[in-house]
Amino acid sequence: MTHDHDLVLRPTAAQTEAALNPPAGRNGGDLVVETLQGLGATTVFGLPGQHALGMFDALRRSSLNYVGLRVENNAGFAADAYGRITGEAAPLLLSTGPGALMSLAALQEAAAASAPVLAIGSQVPTAGLGGGRHGYLHELRDQQASFRDIVKSVHTVRTASQIPSAIAAAWESALTAPHGPVWVEIPQDVLLAETTLPVVTAMDATPEDVVPRPELTAVAAHLLSTATRPVIVAGGGVVRSDASGKLRALAERIDAPVVTTFGGKGAFPWEHPLSLQSWLEDRHTTDFLESADVLLVVGSGLGELSSNYHTFAPRGRVIQIEADLGKLESNHAGLGIHADARLALSALLETVEERRDPSAADAVREVLAKVGDRIAAQELTLEQQILAYVREALPDDSPSFWDMTILAYWAWSAFDARRPNTMHSAQGAGGLGYGFPAALGAAAADPTRPVLAVSGDGGAMYSIAELATARQYDLPVTWLIVDDGGYGILREYMTDAFGRATATELARPDFVALAESFGVPATRTTPGTLAEDLAKALAQPGPSVVVLPALLRMFAPTHL
Repeated sequence: MTHDHDLVLRPTAAQTEAALNPPAGRNGGDLVVETLQGLGATTVFGLPGQHALGMFDALRRSSLNYVGLRVENNAGFAADAYGRITGEAAPLLLSTGPGALMSLAALQEAAAASAPVLAIGSQVPTAGLGGGRHGYLHELRDQQASFRDIVKSVHTVRTASQIPSAIAAAWESALTAPHGPVWVEIPQDVLLAETTLPVVTAMDATPEDVVPRPELTAVAAHLLSTATRPVIVAGGGVVRSDASGKLRALAERIDAPVVTTFGGKGAFPWEHPLSLQSWLEDRHTTDFLESADVLLVVGSGLGELSSNYHTFAPRGRVIQIEADLGKLESNHAGLGIHADARLALSALLETVEERRDPSAADAVREVLAKVGDRIAAQELTLEQQILAYVREALPDDSPSFWDMTILAYWAWSAFDARRPNTMHSAQGAGGLGYGFPAALGAAAADPTRPVLAVSGDGGAMYSIAELATARQYDLPVTWLIVDDGGYGILREYMTDAFGRATATELARPDFVALAESFGVPATRTTPGTLAEDLAKALAQPGPSVVVLPALLRMFAPTHL
């Protein structure tokens, strides 16, 4: 009897001939890039270093597009954004020790945001593994240990023949829901050693589906169909799994209001009659969520920001759909369904009964009116105008990447992300410096549309070196820098907590002159001319910088 898999595994005559006569001059680095190509990768990010040179030399013998940044952490942010935009695993090539460690903050953000990043780092030569025996440059006693607490999985290579399978396993891990970063490390001598192994061709690394259990779907569908006041919280998992259409269909079938978390921006249409938008740091929204008799939470762990700083206390039944098993019922007890958001929503759509509630849209309007009145009473017209000007200038399908800055905090709650998967920020791990290098990664993924990065002057200083990257690759990124002379949000936090701020005021460069010194056109704007200047910058090819000197204030949150 002949089985299908026998046919798949049987090489053709041409494949056999190619395998028996591999081209000369290949090494372990070639096996790395050949595997990436076989898995479907087209673009890699990184920064070369002494032990990793075998991988980088092999790039010139490959069809991979290389985008080199100036700091490893920024390369990690770029790979993170590439993974978010494309849904593909983004290879990140790093060197040993300091180079590897510099990527950790970026990988933490990728883990928090479920961005698929395939980090491949070098190691000291095999003889030096185990720590301290040979005193190699960049040597760590246990390099893997630095990554194990952050990434989804760690994969080690000790021989050339292990390279394809290790990378394929890491690729599969990165793309199995929940997406996330993974770590592969390969010693320098393995990367440099000549190999006679056949050229790596097609690789099989199919991510596993995280499918909901049917008995749990049946219970969830019954609860939603018979609920009096169902409400949906849509998190980043809806965006990552490309489930926005299914979310809308479910909400409309059962007339359930929807609030999107900061990571779930764009998962539900902002102006939809059932849209509660994203005002999570508002007690009116929190009260409404608490009043639901059935609360469906999709793709969110209801962490600190999504729960209004853990003040949210649901009174009804909670249904939580979450691909990250560790987040399932981690903050609130309920019916936990371990599943990919898209698959779970599909299952609910097949089983839930239609439910009509004409009052749902009225209830949404009432909540949003209360939120609007509260914000209006705080006299924050400038902040709202600037956010409106950014929205006006940015094309609907252009992605935006926001650093940890006051305007981004506003955007979490108040910015209309008009398309799914277009608004991204560092709110997962909360590190500075995300916006600009992430925008570069998104532009590398799709250079046909302009990309916006938003930073404060403090966060911008983390990424100034990447102006050279933007110019070198001519990436269509416009960088809006809101210059308030310091770490603005920390200034507010400290003033509120201690009566005065310490260590928040910053000397900074002339950002316009600095950008121009990199060959990047720059404009100093004002609130009144921002919309025009930003639209003009976004419309021109290549990188640009727009600097807005402005002292913005944060709206007062309501936790109680």
